Amino acid sequence: MTHAVPVPHSFYRLASPHYFYEQSGRLLPWLAAVTLVLFLTGLVWGLAFAPADYQQGNGFRIMYVHVPAAVFSMSVYVAMAVAGGIGLIWRLKVAAMVARSCAPIGAAFTFLALVTGSLWGKPMWGAWWVWDARLTSELILLFLYLGYMALQEAIEERDTADRASAVLALVGLINIPIIHYSVEWWYTLHQGATILKLGRPSIAPAMLWPLLVMLAAYGLLALLVVLLRTRNEVLERKLNI
Repeated sequence: MTHAVPVPHSFYRLASPHYFYEQSGRLLPWLAAVTLVLFLTGLVWGLAFAPADYQQGNGFRIMYVHVPAAVFSMSVYVAMAVAGGIGLIWRLKVAAMVARSCAPIGAAFTFLALVTGSLWGKPMWGAWWVWDARLTSELILLFLYLGYMALQEAIEERDTADRASAVLALVGLINIPIIHYSVEWWYTLHQGATILKLGRPSIAPAMLWPLLVMLAAYGLLALLVVLLRTRNEVLERKLNI
């Protein structure tokens, strides 16, 4: 018979579904308000006031939707895998619920990144889609999210579904560095990193600041949706007991 690894003391309160539900409820109104303000600020700033790119003209403005979606398609997957791993090792139900709640928003971000990438790529590359390393690995990420959600639904017993999907998420982590470093490891139409790199970002400050605002907005949106879905998970599992 297997035994769970002892839970660190600092996790005890966070491991309580009741505590999580209570504390997240207090945070949600503030989080929703800040998220809305950041989205409105970032979109208006980026789409209306940022200067046009000297090569792409106004077509570059899709960056303010595409880049944050691509960044958080990967970030949410990492969060899902880490939460699933915590649930798998320490048997924390809230962690498993968080992992389950991450999948739909991560899949939505990935789909949005693929669609906006195609819209951006058509005028820049002359094609809606090319099978280069970055695009292919991002598509694989979407399949990983869909596979995770399908596995969750395919297994009726909830604890078993959480453990199986956590293993899948952890295995799928290998795809994250492939997506990130694909532009360096292989020939690809994508440009290299302009923000997340050593040294100063290679993007004009007038274009960078609205992008940073949009990155913050997407991050808070992801957190908001995960909290809402996890709260629903807490209620659903409580009613099923």
